[in-house]
Amino acid sequence: MKLKRRNILSLLEDRTCNYEDRIALGTKDDFGWREFTYKGLGLLSRKLARYLIEDLNLEKGARAAILSESKPEYGACVFASVLAGLVCVPLDVKLTKYELKSILNDARPDVIFVSAKYLETAKLVQAEIQGVKQIIVIDEYFEDKNVANLYELPNKYSAKWRIRGSKSTAFIIYTSGTTGAPKGVEITFKNITSQLVDLEKVLAKILPAQNVKTLSILPMNHLFEMTVGFSTFLNFGFSVYYAKSLKPKDILGVMREKQIEFMIVVPAFLKLLKSAIESEIKSSSMFNRAMFKALYHIAKFIPFYCVKKVLFKKIHNKFGGKFIGCISGGAPLDINVGRFFERIGIKVYQGYGLSETSPVVSINFDKRSVLASVGRPLEQYEARIDKETGELQLKGPSVMKGYHNRPDLTNEVIDSDGWLHTGDIAEFDKDGHIYITGRIKNMIVLSGGKKVFPEEVEMVLEQSGLIAEVCVLSMTKTFGAKDGTEEVAAVIVPKEELYQKYSNEEVEKMIKDEVKLLSQRLTQYKRPSEVVVRREPLERTTTRKVKRKEVQKALAAK
Repeated sequence: MKLKRRNILSLLEDRTCNYEDRIALGTKDDFGWREFTYKGLGLLSRKLARYLIEDLNLEKGARAAILSESKPEYGACVFASVLAGLVCVPLDVKLTKYELKSILNDARPDVIFVSAKYLETAKLVQAEIQGVKQIIVIDEYFEDKNVANLYELPNKYSAKWRIRGSKSTAFIIYTSGTTGAPKGVEITFKNITSQLVDLEKVLAKILPAQNVKTLSILPMNHLFEMTVGFSTFLNFGFSVYYAKSLKPKDILGVMREKQIEFMIVVPAFLKLLKSAIESEIKSSSMFNRAMFKALYHIAKFIPFYCVKKVLFKKIHNKFGGKFIGCISGGAPLDINVGRFFERIGIKVYQGYGLSETSPVVSINFDKRSVLASVGRPLEQYEARIDKETGELQLKGPSVMKGYHNRPDLTNEVIDSDGWLHTGDIAEFDKDGHIYITGRIKNMIVLSGGKKVFPEEVEMVLEQSGLIAEVCVLSMTKTFGAKDGTEEVAAVIVPKEELYQKYSNEEVEKMIKDEVKLLSQRLTQYKRPSEVVVRREPLERTTTRKVKRKEVQKALAAK
């Protein structure tokens, strides 16, 4: 299967024809399973695209935002945007109205596709931004004559589809639901097709079989899911299923019922799954505990996964018996977690990427025994390490077009020679495999792969009249299920006059209450889980920049 065609429209047509009766996307709701064949998905996409062109009269290059949980109709919205010549803007459903308004004021969508669950949020945002011609609900069973519905649109499937150039923007992916300075990564058709070409070669080595059944658990606004778990898997003719929720029972239920073979995950999911397995083993009989311990030790010396599957048959049966493994990305993989799954016969392919690289840079498919490596760069990348800083720098057709409306930020990360400065410190081994050893930039990467920019949180907290200084940084948990993972912490210096009126304990309580109140403007994962109140000023350079490393050391010492 080769990507011989030069444009996405031809690719969509090819896949629709080649796999027309095969299941493309499926989900289970209160009414049972809803499965879309490739042909059905193509028809629904064409129906919507025709409406956007002929009825809404949207111009080529207009913007279409999507605010929805992952579901088959989401895919139709993506493909319809391509057919109609629109730029697709996937939104994080966990963002607050405040954050969504900031993003949409930057993206300026002409239409919003929304699931019924988030309709009221879409209406509230629409009332406060300009240019939205229409909101279209994408749920099949939805009754509200005042709102357009995907399934109630005219049953017309033909129009003059709009081909755009390879350098045209296909997606704007907002890496941070920011307050004041949205940061939208512009992904072009060239970026996407280059990822498909490279990932096709990698997946052919990981999953040589046709018609693989996969489970999607990451949100579609996550570029890792959009590029790999959606676009690449459909390019291969795979069947992608969505779980009703992220509860273990719902996920395992889908895996068993649909005989899931592969997944795209973030490390936090694997850690949760490992804890659930271990918890069940601990609650079992003494004989079963001893048996698992013995088999786990023996499996260390067995190289054959088919044998490991037999040894741990009970565990594999809980996953449906067909599960091969997963690609883990979005955050560093805990080596102990990766080793656990490899030992029981589940393959873990650690990957590395950035939204700015569309997003996959590498996948460790050929050297998994070295779990610390994220693999070699994909074929079309050039990669180098800066001799002075140790920073990994990349060049290739998957590097983003730039940050939407922010040429200043674009120039900060992509130099005049086209090299993307990742901000990650890395090393190469003799075979060219990458090892990420640290980060130059301040970005906090949480265990679930979510990324938090400290400056964004600081901007919100600095609006308080009680706070003199604030520094947001990462804090590493050292106990419990989250041991070794990063969380958001805020170091706060209150205004001095507060100490003249209140006791230290009263000031600390006031500040923590203030942080909690202001944090409501941020989505849950960005809110500081630890607030440290100190009276002494933050350490700063002669140019008044906060010395984050010094503040980090002080935080770690507490």
